[in-house]
Amino acid sequence: MRILRYKFVIALLLTLTLFSCRKEEMEIIEPPEEEVLAGTVANLLLRTATNDGSYDNILDGASCFNIKLPVTVIANGVEVVIETEADIAIVEAIFDEFDDDIDTLEILFPITIILQDYTEVLITSQAELENAALQCPGENVTDDDIECIDIVYPITASVFNQNNEIIETVVLNNDQELYSFLENLDPSTVVTFDFPITLILFDGTTIQVNNFTELATAIADAEDICDEDDNNDPNDDDCNNCTPQQLTDVLTGCEDWTIDKLERDDEDLEDVYVGYTFNFDTSGNLVATTNGSTFNGTWSASGTGNDIEVVINIPGLPDVNDTWNLHEIEQAPGESKVDLRLGDDRLRFESDCTTGGGGINDAALVNALTMGDWYITYFFDDVDETATYADYTFNFASDNTATATDTNGTTNGTWSTGAGDETELELNLNFGVTVPLDELADDWDVLEVTNDIIRLKDISGGNGSESFLTFERTPFTGGGGTDLETILPEGIWFVETYTDDGDDQTATYAGYTLDWNSAGTVVATNGANTNNGTWQVLAGGDELLLNFSGTPFNEFNDEWDVLMVSATRVELQDVSGGGGGTDVLIFEKQ
Repeated sequence: MRILRYKFVIALLLTLTLFSCRKEEMEIIEPPEEEVLAGTVANLLLRTATNDGSYDNILDGASCFNIKLPVTVIANGVEVVIETEADIAIVEAIFDEFDDDIDTLEILFPITIILQDYTEVLITSQAELENAALQCPGENVTDDDIECIDIVYPITASVFNQNNEIIETVVLNNDQELYSFLENLDPSTVVTFDFPITLILFDGTTIQVNNFTELATAIADAEDICDEDDNNDPNDDDCNNCTPQQLTDVLTGCEDWTIDKLERDDEDLEDVYVGYTFNFDTSGNLVATTNGSTFNGTWSASGTGNDIEVVINIPGLPDVNDTWNLHEIEQAPGESKVDLRLGDDRLRFESDCTTGGGGINDAALVNALTMGDWYITYFFDDVDETATYADYTFNFASDNTATATDTNGTTNGTWSTGAGDETELELNLNFGVTVPLDELADDWDVLEVTNDIIRLKDISGGNGSESFLTFERTPFTGGGGTDLETILPEGIWFVETYTDDGDDQTATYAGYTLDWNSAGTVVATNGANTNNGTWQVLAGGDELLLNFSGTPFNEFNDEWDVLMVSATRVELQDVSGGGGGTDVLIFEKQ
């Protein structure tokens, strides 16, 4: 089998003249047109291999360079070490956590930026970074690089001398190597590529080309077929690969969707829909139910990528009705979210499953909740409002109905469970618009469940403020929260468990004991090393603020959610902002 080698020729015509001692006829070699790579094709290849700097615009605000990783940034006060491109999503998640805050980003300098030709430049300050960004084309201005198509590596090139003899074979493994190879070619050099070569489009489609002509055509055709995202808005590409069918599979594959967020005309309305469930079917029917009432409607989806329109129409529920734009589909173990946007308006559904059912284990909560009377012994919403609910007795039935009874009568309500925002489980409460029970309408993260106590927490979607709610078996008699202030100073404690985002670091604290003083100081020591610190109980006992000096206990410096308190055990949890990791800290008494 003859192997064809296609010539990479910079000049339009290469003439080889052969000389010898005897007279021979001079021969001119003219390769077929498809074997000749003219300047236009070479330029297309070079632009395809050019470094794309747009993927990290949320960090540097520039599409003509990217920051060399790893880099450490502080996003809205949260330190993030970005080691891979995927880690940039952590910063976006932090910025997305609240809609009404001002997002801030601080980069820890010095850093190195990589230009379009892969040159590396040291940057020592924010001013230098901003000056470098000014050298780039503005947002959404067409630049030189071609981002909608990529070469599947490795590819092989052979370099020839003037006698048509191979002097070098080069294996190119990535864009940077191809860019450097093309940039450094001598105009008189003859080069061949081994075909076929595979190309991959932005949507994952692959193309196989067999010569330079086909290669040039494929690149030119793909040059403008996608949004290269050369802007500084990280939220406009969350659905690059979304399809109406994917949305249909997610919405119809899970049951009992709830409204996690609803904003219309700068008004937060999600609390109005606590207790509502929404079910979608493949025929375009949409049914919403709450407290025995049913609302029948329709839904549809059309479009591609970031331009998918979702039309919702449920007579009787005007707040959700509109032609929305699909912003994002999030799927995690045990939880799915579908985020819709329309200008500044927002509608986000969530469900307890990933696809096709499933859910979380809510048995302990349901069993305790539906057994006997409950009383609110602590309610904190900016201020302590516990006394407001002192006269109410709460009952929760297995059919997801509830009652709140005081001397004025009985108020009916609903309850349901779901996947929490910061904990595995949440309790959704809705007692309508009757004051003060309307304040309880929310999706509460479950901090602790026993047969005698249920402790809940909610973070406001608007300003990030925290509310706490505690039910117990005996009525409120004053005070509230846990007995943490009394329990910790009694005896000597040790670290039973410490995990940092799933990484078990308990062994670091082996041999240490903790002595808590009622005045708010704590001493941790193993005999050879001592860490002094302070502690403070906040939010009526639902949070513990720790502040140690020195390692290793300075790892605990944070406001911890109190998950469980007993005379011999305290369980704490901290969830990093913006979709970050979860830390667990457990103290036990010796």
